[in-house]
Amino acid sequence: MRPYKHPAADQLTLERIFHALSDPIRLEIVLHLARVETATCGELDGDRPKSSMSHHFRILRDAGLVHTRAEGTTHQNSLRLTDLDARFPGLMHAILAQAMSGGAASAKPRRKR
Repeated sequence: MRPYKHPAADQLTLERIFHALSDPIRLEIVLHLARVETATCGELDGDRPKSSMSHHFRILRDAGLVHTRAEGTTHQNSLRLTDLDARFPGLMHAILAQAMSGGAASAKPRRKR
């Protein structure tokens, strides 16, 4: 199996990071990875279809949020917190703190006018 491509730390952009985190499933994956050192795709899939999860992991990798490495038939994922913090100091800590405190889940949807 060929290794996954990951952007270099200096290629990370806020637009891709925010886009990746705008999806609740991807945010859930990032929050889980913030609590553990590594996790397999199976540990992170939440019984969702493999094809959907492959898409979410690709978005997270392309944004530079997640590093995926193959170990035989298993894929180990980890949060690229060191790279993210080097590029955007404090950003991920603020996002994670807000999301873990329930800020993302408790936000009320805006009413249509």
